[in-house]
Amino acid sequence: MSTPAIEIEDLTVAYGERPALWDIDLKVPTGVMMGLIGPNGAGKSTLIKTVMGLIKPAAGTVRIFGKPLSETGSRVAYVPQRSSVDWDFPATVMDVALMGCFGRLGWLGRPKSIDRQTAREALARVGISNLATRPVHQLSGGQQQRVFLARALVQKAELYLLDEPFQGVDAATESLILDLLRTIRSEGGTVVVVHHDLQTVADRFDQAALLKVKLLASGPVDEVMTPELLQKAYGSSGAGLVTSRDGHP
Repeated sequence: MSTPAIEIEDLTVAYGERPALWDIDLKVPTGVMMGLIGPNGAGKSTLIKTVMGLIKPAAGTVRIFGKPLSETGSRVAYVPQRSSVDWDFPATVMDVALMGCFGRLGWLGRPKSIDRQTAREALARVGISNLATRPVHQLSGGQQQRVFLARALVQKAELYLLDEPFQGVDAATESLILDLLRTIRSEGGTVVVVHHDLQTVADRFDQAALLKVKLLASGPVDEVMTPELLQKAYGSSGAGLVTSRDGHP
């Protein structure tokens, strides 16, 4: 049995006296696309940030490919919520894409020609080669999201963690992101996405984890997206939110 991409045991995270996550046990197999779902305040973004080491847990452990993040950080790429980023910083599209090299170069290392070529290829994959010299604060929301994806591609990670990547983007960007994530999975990568649109979970992901501070269920989408579990997470409206892969309840 292969080592999970992510293995979380007994994880509890609290903001002051309020638990944001409580006693979470979760394994994410390698080579899957998993959607993290749950109502507002369920702890989805908190879980991603804790895996990335951005939030310190009150208890529990997180292992990436069987090791602590301190030993595997270069194998993990993180795409935060676009709304959480201060886009006024003075950087071009190419500058941000090249930030994906810093894990290899260190913060004081200077990108080499091969790094710039990798960045150009990543920008081409997300369809914004023509914007390489544009300041990021001048971009649309969809274009900004593409820049962050390019940065993740430059990193050449094995595990990709994305926080609401489809939120507030145009249809073309949404389709591009989905195709790109599926390509990453087909190449052996693992993708975990914080996602709020329950109607598209079955079409976009092969695995899901349902959170409401506690982990209610995880595994294949069909086993997680049941009326009973969704009602437990979302209340009386939850049972009506299930959509099968062919688009019918």
